[in-house]
Amino acid sequence: MMNFLLNANTCLRLFVALLLVGAVESGPLAYGICQTGCNGIVVACYGAAGFTFGTVTAGAGIPAALVACNTSLGACMAACVAAGCAPTP
Repeated sequence: MMNFLLNANTCLRLFVALLLVGAVESGPLAYGICQTGCNGIVVACYGAAGFTFGTVTAGAGIPAALVACNTSLGACMAACVAAGCAPTP
């Protein structure tokens, strides 16, 4: 159990680090790279919890660790937009 908590904490630290990225001006490629980074981290977070990302449906029985992974994923993806990586038309 302690090993899982350590891995989950590591994943959350990576999410926070991505949120601290300074604002930059970029385009669709940077946006895609940022989103891919967020997805890579959430896959690691799910793996640390013993699950595979994309195979768990949300519901009342979802483990708290996965809720934290999903919440952090949303924050990371929002940070990509806030950092100026939003795709431009």
